[in-house]
Amino acid sequence: MKIMKFAAIDIGSNAIRLLFMNVFEEGGNTHFKKSSLIRVPIRLGTDTFIDKFISPAKEEKMIKAMKAFRNLMEVHEIVSYRACATSAMREAANGIDIIKRIEKEANITIDIIAGKEEASIIFDNKIADKLDPSRDYLYVDVGGGSTEITLFSKGICTFSASFNVGTIKILRDCVPKGEFIRIKECLLDVCPNCEDVEIIGSGGNINRLVKLSAPKKDKFLSYHELKYIYEELKQCSQDELMIGYDMNPDRADVIIPAATIFLSIMEWAKADKIHVPKIGVTDGIVHQLYKEYKSKTLLIS
Repeated sequence: MKIMKFAAIDIGSNAIRLLFMNVFEEGGNTHFKKSSLIRVPIRLGTDTFIDKFISPAKEEKMIKAMKAFRNLMEVHEIVSYRACATSAMREAANGIDIIKRIEKEANITIDIIAGKEEASIIFDNKIADKLDPSRDYLYVDVGGGSTEITLFSKGICTFSASFNVGTIKILRDCVPKGEFIRIKECLLDVCPNCEDVEIIGSGGNINRLVKLSAPKKDKFLSYHELKYIYEELKQCSQDELMIGYDMNPDRADVIIPAATIFLSIMEWAKADKIHVPKIGVTDGIVHQLYKEYKSKTLLIS
């Protein structure tokens, strides 16, 4: 059996994540197994979405985190890595300068990716391979600064878009005017041709919501179950969410905005069920890295 390890870094608006994943090749089959995940809640979006600039304090935190990530990648002896930055770094006036500094001081190259590339990376999780080919699904990834929506119709990706709506932007009241209407109009346009569309949700918030609502059932929620837990959590203060529901501070203040986005999309798409398979950008990055590795291996051989 051949075993390899890859790393993926996702520099998001709420947190920065480093994923290590083992890839096993055996008998013509390939298996992906998460090794470890490190999450650092630096929350770049609180600077960028208000001031359009990442503060010196958060820049220093990023440098320290990236140096630590570089050391960890060397210890894990990875085959390769990719680091991607999404909406917070895209919108920061000093984002490019910080990336250059990270490359110089931490020896990590960072790609700032557009929303559609983010959706494409998520698509590389091979979600379609695990779906019922006769059904229609909307893949929805809710981040701090943007929401990616991809439609799979009969197993084929037929629509993909990125929207400038995220949990941090809702929290800071800086969602561009008309952006929710844009999501609604897109869904009303693409979903009428679908039959009983279901949602596939990703992100830390929807994972927590499904655990709170239905900890003993399969990884899915009905619209009414999600609505019920949303109404329950909405009555709580941030302190009550942290203590009573065992949430970290950076989860407690964005859980309601996240639920709002998912519920709105479910309503507009007329979807009654949301599946939560615990996947995201970092998983998609690893699938891309493995694909690139295999292409290079074939060329050499």
